[in-house]
Amino acid sequence: MIPWLRGSAPFPPVSKALRSPNGLLCAGGDLSPERIIEAYRHGIFPWYSEGEPILWWSPDPRMVLFPGELKVSRSLRKTVAKGLYETRFDTAFAQVIRACAEPRDGQAGTWIVPEMIAAYSRLHELGFAHSVESWRDGELVGGLYGLALGEAFFGESMFARATDASKVALVRLVERLEASGCRVIDCQQATGHLASLGAREIPRSRFSQLLRESIQYPPAGARWTPTADAGGRA
Repeated sequence: MIPWLRGSAPFPPVSKALRSPNGLLCAGGDLSPERIIEAYRHGIFPWYSEGEPILWWSPDPRMVLFPGELKVSRSLRKTVAKGLYETRFDTAFAQVIRACAEPRDGQAGTWIVPEMIAAYSRLHELGFAHSVESWRDGELVGGLYGLALGEAFFGESMFARATDASKVALVRLVERLEASGCRVIDCQQATGHLASLGAREIPRSRFSQLLRESIQYPPAGARWTPTADAGGRA
């Protein structure tokens, strides 16, 4: 059995998370900005499907991307250099999160349920949640969103409607984060796609230590400037 969060009850220590399913820590609570920020500060995130209670997770090991370890393939480097996509920040958060919520091929549903969309949209209004967008000919064709707390960024989801559109957004995000002193990008779950971009798994204990060093409390939110700077690593 896992604990049930009631009212303002604190999260259990992440060391109490289950091994199977990996990282399941507790259930219940709410998706208020305060609750979500407190969760991310401790390496915990909500993930559940329609009809389920809110489930909170902290897997071990944790998939992360250190900004200086981003791998940009030759073909992606060419795509970025050609300037096929214009990168914008925080100009279309609602469109990005709704695009990420659309079912993917082979999937019956999505974990980005309406309550999650509302919660992260509120975090965006408060300056904690951000979108990175790839535009082509005035049309949004890819992007990603996540939370920025101190010197840590927590990636949530990405989408692409054109080749490499989400990858270009990721490259521009990493450029921005590296320039601002970001120490770690949380990727949550391990995938081959993320590994190909340079992400790797680290022990949860090390991830927790990184967060303690990277996030001052209470964290402050701020809307990002809308456009990407020209040039950069790619």
